[in-house]
Order: sequence, then structure tokens, then C-alpha cells
Amino acid sequence: MPLPKEEAWFPAKTYGWGWGFPSRWQGWLVMLVFLALLIAGIPLAKKGVLVYSGYGSALVLALVAISYWKGEKPRWSWGKRE
Repeated sequence: MPLPKEEAWFPAKTYGWGWGFPSRWQGWLVMLVFLALLIAGIPLAKKGVLVYSGYGSALVLALVAISYWKGEKPRWSWGKRE
């Protein structure tokens, strides 16, 4: 279940759908771990493009799951509400 804005690691984007840059240190840590794991998996590319693509896709799915769990509810937005 998405968190309230003041507790969310990933705020909803101002324009478009989804999440923006992390707003708390925990979100930045998740992003750094995601990038580190993506880079650490580069040797899998020697086993084949599909292997590395599957690995990267699993990481992206995990990132989206964490963003949904610890972020604001994703919604379509056309800018700041007045």
C-alpha cells in the first residue's frame, strides 16, 4: 500500500505518471543498490544478451515493487495543484 507523502521514499511525479527522484535517504539507498547490482551483473552479458536482459528486467521489477510499496500512489499529473 502506498505511503502518505511525508513518509514516502519516492514521491509521485509532478508531470506524467509514476515516481520522481527519491525524497528520503532510504530511497537514494535503494537507487544506489539498484545501480550497483545492474553494473555488477555486466559479466552476465558474456553468457548472452537474454541472460543479462532477464537479470536487468528482474531488477527493474524489484525497483518498481519497492517504489509502489514505499512511495506515493502513482497517478497521472499535469503539474502542481493549487
